[in-house]
Amino acid sequence: MNKASRTPAELRNMFGENLRRLCRRYPSISELSRQLGINRTQFNRYLSGESFPRPDVLDRICKFFAVDARILLDPVDSIPASDQILSGTVLADFFGPTVTKLEEDDFPSGFYRFTRRSFINDTKFVLGLVFVFRRDGATYIRGYEAREAMRQQDLPTDPSTREFRGYVTREDDGVALLISRRNAMTFSFNYLARVASFENNFWVGYVSRSIREPDTGIRITRMAYEHLGRDKSAVYRTARQAGFLNKEDLPPFHRRLLRPDDPFR
Repeated sequence: MNKASRTPAELRNMFGENLRRLCRRYPSISELSRQLGINRTQFNRYLSGESFPRPDVLDRICKFFAVDARILLDPVDSIPASDQILSGTVLADFFGPTVTKLEEDDFPSGFYRFTRRSFINDTKFVLGLVFVFRRDGATYIRGYEAREAMRQQDLPTDPSTREFRGYVTREDDGVALLISRRNAMTFSFNYLARVASFENNFWVGYVSRSIREPDTGIRITRMAYEHLGRDKSAVYRTARQAGFLNKEDLPPFHRRLLRPDDPFR
């Protein structure tokens, strides 16, 4: 039958079948309907093809599962993933919404102050500022390399060249961050786990950059993150201090987490 002549019942059945296939990635329909903000009874009616969502609810469902309105017309497995690589049929169970969806309590949005040993001068440390934000169910990160670090590598120091972006995903007991500068000029993998602190706002882990084995410098080191939220005074203070630091100039709790005198293992 031509798609243009499908009856409302046929469209509801196609949507219900596609929704059931998408839901197989999740262990609990109750939890899934809660995350979507849809009444469980109503959600079951969508699954069975008895009912069809309002446009705003359909939009919410499509954004959550990283699909588009073609789920009304075609089997979901036949719809090309286009730019939704992580949510496509090949990687959905490994990097799809069940993995990439992070709750605010696990890794909140806002500004973070980070510290780590410098990759290009291992006698120095780097202090920087990043911003974490949510969009369409995914968690992203954005920041800028320190100007002095770019100068020491004879690289331009304009904002476009210094900017890096990435995304954040769940890990077994923490979060993982994949970060790149524009056009993949540099690429790094980051792992962070929450640590006990007075305000519960610190994470520690490591960062590794994907380069050939260097003759000098390092390519993996400990890293600490401190959530500043949207505290303007702390953000502005960090922005002014960003760059290279000596060990003794590190914020005290950052220095404790980085353990600069202990080799990384």
